[in-house]
Amino acid sequence: MLGGPGYIAPSDKITLGYIGIGTQGVRELLPLLANTQIQVTSVCDPNKTANGYKDWSKEGLRNEVRKAIKNPNWTPGGNYSIPGGRDNGKEIVESYYASQRPDEKYKGCSSYADVREMLDKEKDMDAVKIMTPDHLHGILSIAALKKGKHILLHKPLSNRLLEGKKVIEMAKEQCYHPPDTLGF
Repeated sequence: MLGGPGYIAPSDKITLGYIGIGTQGVRELLPLLANTQIQVTSVCDPNKTANGYKDWSKEGLRNEVRKAIKNPNWTPGGNYSIPGGRDNGKEIVESYYASQRPDEKYKGCSSYADVREMLDKEKDMDAVKIMTPDHLHGILSIAALKKGKHILLHKPLSNRLLEGKKVIEMAKEQCYHPPDTLGF
């Protein structure tokens, strides 16, 4: 497909895997979906549904999702009022693209419980957004960089100094030596 006035060609979009679909993850997912230069193609979270998620407001985040996907009756899977988990993440992505970009050919969003499986299977994914608890940021960044993926990371980079330094070193190396030249 070709781009044109007001239209970005699929080949010009950043394909993004989204890791961590908790309340903060959902909150940051919504504006990324609105960015026409990004296509969320995969979500990953060890939790399948929203069971046990906490938020400042019982219905606030659910209502934000309803507004974004233009479905005032949307309810998180499992009938929990606070959305979260990979099934809800997948549904939010697919519902958003269906309601906001109906003219685009969207193939659907894959979902994974294990980030290693996502990184192994999603070969065409350009980057990952990491929205997990802080103690996983460094190690997941390293895993993504080893697979040649760019990373977009929620703060902090790491809560361990050595992991943070390793992420920085690997990111610099990837900038100067693309993954295909390093044998990843």
